Amino acid sequence: MRKVNARVRVTQVPVHTEYIKLDSFLKLAGACMTGGEAKELICSGGVRVNSEVVTMRGKKLRPGDRVTAAGKLFELQAAPFREGPGDFGKSEP
Repeated sequence: MRKVNARVRVTQVPVHTEYIKLDSFLKLAGACMTGGEAKELICSGGVRVNSEVVTMRGKKLRPGDRVTAAGKLFELQAAPFREGPGDFGKSEP
């Protein structure tokens, strides 16, 4: 049997906070559409963080972490930190 080296496409996901919880990240990245779907995927063992299966929805992820879910690989990318509620999505002057 021959081993095939397949290239895996890594999707960079910018995160504007110090950390993000796993279930929220899955929704942000587009791996899940709802929190319930994220919970089911996580609890069933279908999510890996840095190559380890994670079953905690509240696992804190930080920039540089890699998440594998729904057959895709995502990497958290640090984005400029924004302070205050409601600042997300607003353009900078």
